[in-house]
Amino acid sequence: MVKHGKRYQDAAKKVDKDALYDPADAIHLVKELASAKFDETIDLAFRLGIDPRHADQQVRGAVVLPHGTGKTQKVLVFAKGDKAKEAQDAGADFVGDDDLVAQIQGGWFDFDVAVATPDMMGAVGKLGKLLGPKGLMPNPKVGTVTMDVARAVAEIKAGKVEYRVEKTGIIHVVIGKASFQEDQLMENFRTMADTINKAKPAGAKGQYIRSVALSTTMSPAVRISPLKVVS
Repeated sequence: MVKHGKRYQDAAKKVDKDALYDPADAIHLVKELASAKFDETIDLAFRLGIDPRHADQQVRGAVVLPHGTGKTQKVLVFAKGDKAKEAQDAGADFVGDDDLVAQIQGGWFDFDVAVATPDMMGAVGKLGKLLGPKGLMPNPKVGTVTMDVARAVAEIKAGKVEYRVEKTGIIHVVIGKASFQEDQLMENFRTMADTINKAKPAGAKGQYIRSVALSTTMSPAVRISPLKVVS
């Protein structure tokens, strides 16, 4: 059995475990629960009524949150020539081709998101076993394999987040920091909820969104009524 500290136990007393909160009330409460000395991250979790083992029931994509996540992402771009310059001008933190491939093969992973032009995927493909498990492999489905590297970098820097359903049918995504205003968190929440709703697979049967919860880095989860999330 997991033992929690006093701060967590005090926070847990403020949460009605049997309640399904309205999104606005849940956001207000999780901000109150954030009592750490650092700016806690706010995580949104959806449990979906799908079976991710089936190819037609995958839920994956990316969306730009109106107010970002509160974290500055380090962006790496695999590109050559003019595209490399475009990436640099757009604010990419690291730009290169075979040199970056070699660095990563040597164990360097000091970046949060990787973008690649299609012509670089032959070289980047060698990194699949290294980048894949870390969720860093460029993928056209989420817009990180593209010729428009400037736009990709700009969107990531502006607060673009990727989401992907886990084997358990759960999606975790960061929607901001405890220091955000409630209306900012609500806009980010609605954007994410609408995105997940629209991503419902055609093969999904029965109730799609089974449960929803918000939590901070150090707090217990606050459950939200799925009925208040469905568009």
